[in-house]
Amino acid sequence: MDCYTANWNPLGDSAFYRKYELYSMDWDLKEELRDCLVAAAPYGGPIALLRNPWRKEKAASVRPVLDIYSASGMPLASLLWKSGPVVSLGWSAEEELLCVQEDGAVLVYGLHGDFRRHFSMGNEVLQNRVLDARIFHTEFGSGVAILTGAHRFTLSANVGDLKLRRMPEVPGLQSAPSCWTALCQDRVAHILLAVGPDLYLLDHAACSAVTPPGLAPGVSSFLQMAVSFTYRHLALFTDTGYIWMGTASLKEKLCEFNCNIRAPPKQMVWCSRPRSKERAVVVAWERRLMVVGDAPESIQFVLDEDSYLVPELDGVRIFSRSTHEFLHEVPAASEEIFKIASMAPGALLLEAQKEYEKESQKADEYLREIQELGQLTQAVQQCIEAAGHEHQPDMQKSLLRAASFGKCFLDRFPPDSFVHMCQDLRVLNAVRDYHIGIPLTYSQYKQLTIQVLLDRLVLRRLYPLAIQICEYLRLPEVQGVSRILAHWACYKVQQKDVSDEDVARAINQKLGDTPGVSYSDIAARAYGCGRTELAIKLLEYEPRSGEQVPLLLKMKRSKLALSKAIESGDTDLVFTVLLHLKNELNRGDFFMTLRNQPMALSLYRQFCKHQELETLKDLYNQDDNHQELGSFHIRASYAAEERIEGRVAALQTAADAFYKAKNEFAAKATEDQMRLLRLQRRLEDELGGQFLDLSLHDTVTTLILGGHNKRAEQLARDFRIPDKRLWWLKLTALADLEDWEELEKFSKSKKSPIGYLPFVEICMKQHNKYEAKKYASRVGPEQKVKALLLVGDVAQAADVAIEHRNEAELSLVLSHCTGATDGATADKIQRARAQAQKNLPSGLQCTLACCPGPHPTLRALPFPLLPPLYLQGGNHSQRERRPHWSFRPLRLQHPQGQPCF
Repeated sequence: MDCYTANWNPLGDSAFYRKYELYSMDWDLKEELRDCLVAAAPYGGPIALLRNPWRKEKAASVRPVLDIYSASGMPLASLLWKSGPVVSLGWSAEEELLCVQEDGAVLVYGLHGDFRRHFSMGNEVLQNRVLDARIFHTEFGSGVAILTGAHRFTLSANVGDLKLRRMPEVPGLQSAPSCWTALCQDRVAHILLAVGPDLYLLDHAACSAVTPPGLAPGVSSFLQMAVSFTYRHLALFTDTGYIWMGTASLKEKLCEFNCNIRAPPKQMVWCSRPRSKERAVVVAWERRLMVVGDAPESIQFVLDEDSYLVPELDGVRIFSRSTHEFLHEVPAASEEIFKIASMAPGALLLEAQKEYEKESQKADEYLREIQELGQLTQAVQQCIEAAGHEHQPDMQKSLLRAASFGKCFLDRFPPDSFVHMCQDLRVLNAVRDYHIGIPLTYSQYKQLTIQVLLDRLVLRRLYPLAIQICEYLRLPEVQGVSRILAHWACYKVQQKDVSDEDVARAINQKLGDTPGVSYSDIAARAYGCGRTELAIKLLEYEPRSGEQVPLLLKMKRSKLALSKAIESGDTDLVFTVLLHLKNELNRGDFFMTLRNQPMALSLYRQFCKHQELETLKDLYNQDDNHQELGSFHIRASYAAEERIEGRVAALQTAADAFYKAKNEFAAKATEDQMRLLRLQRRLEDELGGQFLDLSLHDTVTTLILGGHNKRAEQLARDFRIPDKRLWWLKLTALADLEDWEELEKFSKSKKSPIGYLPFVEICMKQHNKYEAKKYASRVGPEQKVKALLLVGDVAQAADVAIEHRNEAELSLVLSHCTGATDGATADKIQRARAQAQKNLPSGLQCTLACCPGPHPTLRALPFPLLPPLYLQGGNHSQRERRPHWSFRPLRLQHPQGQPCF
């Protein structure tokens, strides 16, 4: 254990720092790092180097080369720089390389040197050139801050959604600031700069002078400044050799350290562990590295080579031409277990496990000591946590074995933390491999999340490893394997040395029907690479027709898109394609395309009925569809035309079309409508009033209401209105006019074809009982009772019903007998029923097999039903239904009241 802590360096009494090697770099650099522009991405990201000939006159004629390496020094890309001079390099959160040029253009490259896009920082930057630039990260994304030759600042907080902001001018600034940085406070990006002994904070509205609290006197200039990884703290290096550390808001001082070196450092970065007090800063000169904090002492390292610092979430990466190291504060769990003479539960458990492997009884003594203190659970947790922060697999295994050993003596220790740590360490060890080159720590891995790590493996085209991790962690296919296979397919379509057929077949064989994979997205990538035929082949594998259509339209394969849209059954999608085709093709070709697609033609007709009537007419003309063309002209005659002449002309065109369609009925009806329109116009001219657009019946009714009975009768004759319908129209109209005298004359003009009960009903509807009684006496026998009841003559209705000996009529009269007034009538009906029952014949004999022989006591209901009478139901089958009696048919019943069936 003493050997393990040999590289631990104390910083005061509360913290230890250690530096260990991540990789032995084998990138064979031909230039010193000081002669290159260097940019390294956080979270174990890649390293970009650009040899900068613009700073060396003797090399000005040499084209620079942009090299991209993994963190282990494995080459990822190399390209000859052909653009303008570069001022600064930086990596975005998506691991895209941002190259800021002197003219203010920012070129964006992928991890493998593929050009993605470019954008400009504005005309002012273009005119004044770029002196310096910073790439910074916020919660919104990656930002760029520019210092121009006019000593003004311009920034964008998110290059993915570029919104340039010109910062306020610093008063009296005549030269470049001695140091400056970008920081984020309250979700807003700011610029902090030093001009001599003064500090200025720029936001979008104002320039404010700020003063660090507790700063040592005598400062005439700030030489370097650093913002912590979380933007919460700030460090300032002064020309007096003091390092001031405090909050980024410059409202609170943490500490101040005198390093006794006044030379400006090459770099200064923060170094602290997550969720702890940020209390250490790493400062680098040419051959010296110093770690300073709130302690009076510092930690110093000698640098054998020119080195570069990369701030991380929980430490600092330091790489040179030969090595790549990691400097960080020793985690609390590791410190508790491994510090000299530690009696922490985790330390005792680790010793117990080692003694157990030696088969020593000391293992039992250590366990008893832990259990007596009740700290066995804490010991297991400490070992598990410490294993996560170890870089060497051997030490990880030792700590996990100790944790597993301790778990055996616990009854209810949840295994989740142990299992998850084993899984996480296997993933971390896999990506830390030299050939992969992503030296993530456990804290960085948890902050980054497994999904982002998989995305970064995909960016490096490490598809097999990414799939193995997904399968090992048992991630859902949509989030894991399917998504990675989709990325692989998008990369596969970029291989232009392979034929379209082979690429499409390989992708389909690999992907098949994998859930979550969209062939349309892969086809879109192929089209973006200029491989249209490959995109079409890939779309054939897309099972959802609706997903194929947008890309086919984009590729100008509109006819194929129309077929796919029809297959999808989505009418909105079909309409989208039709409108696209209409704008793309000439009118003739468009109509010809529709003729080959009946469903599309039908949908387009529906669209034209509401939006483009003239186009609809052209479609009918092209198809010689005279029936629909006639209907179109009829609708047009009412929708568009206001003049009677135009409407009649449109109807005449419709009639001609119906004749061509051999629809005689429609043609005759249209001609009748034309005659009616002309007649209605003539009636308006002669009689006044409103007749146009009335139906034939309404026209007749209007004439009758106006007292023009002869014209109404003439109109009825001209249009062959049946007598029954005409009598109803005239009856209703005269009753509405309450012209009772004319109505009576009309009723006596000839025998009514509709009878006289309608006269009674209409008069009662107009509440004229006097007139109704006139017609009640003229009603036929079969409707006499109903007419008398309508006029309220219940007694006479009862007499007629008794005379008719009709049970239904008697029941109807009884239902109208209410109160004492109609009591006598009700009694009269009951007596008539009783008398009729006495007069029934007796000794009737049933001729069916169910009733053999005579039944002297059979009785009949009071009144017979209408002939012929059939007995139904009971035990008689359907084929036995026949007339039951040879004389006047009666409904018979047995004495018990049951029908004789």
